[in-house]
Amino acid sequence: MKKLIIGNFKMNTKPSEMKAYAMSLATKTTESKNEIIVCPPYTSIAIAKQFLDGSNVTLGAQNVCDVEAGKCTGEISASMLKDAGVEYVIVGHSERRSKFKETDRLVNKKIKTALASGLKVIVCLGEDLVERQNKHANAVVKKQLDEALKGIYENELESVVIAYEPIWAIGTGKNATVKDVQSMTNFIRREISDLYSEKAGQGINVVYGGSVTISNYKKLISIPSVSGALIGGACLDVDNFAMMCRENF
Repeated sequence: MKKLIIGNFKMNTKPSEMKAYAMSLATKTTESKNEIIVCPPYTSIAIAKQFLDGSNVTLGAQNVCDVEAGKCTGEISASMLKDAGVEYVIVGHSERRSKFKETDRLVNKKIKTALASGLKVIVCLGEDLVERQNKHANAVVKKQLDEALKGIYENELESVVIAYEPIWAIGTGKNATVKDVQSMTNFIRREISDLYSEKAGQGINVVYGGSVTISNYKKLISIPSVSGALIGGACLDVDNFAMMCRENF
């Protein structure tokens, strides 16, 4: 079964390093049947585009501004990303929510702006450790999901990927179990079914992100309710990432 394998480079890989990475990844994934998406820093997008063109790898970005133009020093608009050859953009990553205080309302605005420019959106959701321990995980994810999709039409869900990334399992050494992931991804699908339709809930891509590594990715994304993986640190090793991309499920 075809899966979405998404690499989020975060603030890693300089332009001078991206050429070799992109060339290597393109060569090592020629036989992959999965959809591969790499999201490098803004400064490496152009060179990644140059050396991934014609390959099995699609280009994504890690963030986008909620408005299209104007007095937004340091921001990048959706149309700029589209013009640079980007097809996907990550919105609402836990690091953006925590470090940069991005709200559910802002995430919703970014989704709408990105979709309006023809980008596909990877929307990140997830609870922290205290919320999980207090048994509030479902309520937290429901609120994030409901707010993120407010005003989004069912036909637009074809361009939306939901990424469940429990904050307590990102770079902490704590790992979500297969049961944890299966339970939450099924919950997300049920919530989308309630918001839209059963077809929408079954059809939307729901990926898992949270300390995905070469040793645990296969069991996590073999879960029937999981459409793929959002991979952070492990994607920086091109050999390991290419191995994950080539895996058939």
